Amino acid sequence: MLFTGQELLEQVGKIEGWKLDNESMVRKYMFNEFMKGIAFVDEVATISEAFNHHPHITIDYKAVTLRLTTHNEGGITSVDIREAHQFNEAFEKNR
Repeated sequence: MLFTGQELLEQVGKIEGWKLDNESMVRKYMFNEFMKGIAFVDEVATISEAFNHHPHITIDYKAVTLRLTTHNEGGITSVDIREAHQFNEAFEKNR
C-alpha cells in the first residue's frame, strides 16, 4: 500500500531520524569508528535480504546513509516503514 499526504508524514514521523525526500525516505547514521559503520551495513544487508527489499546505501567514512522507496509502487509503502524500524534497531546494536 502506497502512503500519500498526511498519512505518509505521520508514518515517517514515528521513526526516529528518518525524513522525507521526494518519493523516498532517508536517514544518515553516524558512527565513531569506520568499522562500526561497516558492521551496520552488513546487518542492513541481512535485514534487506529477509525483506527482499533493498535500500540505496552510501558509505562516507563514519557516515552511512540509507534511502528507502518502493520503486514498483512509486513511493513509500508499509514495507519501507517496517524496514526502517529494523534498521534503527540494528543501529542501536552497532553504534
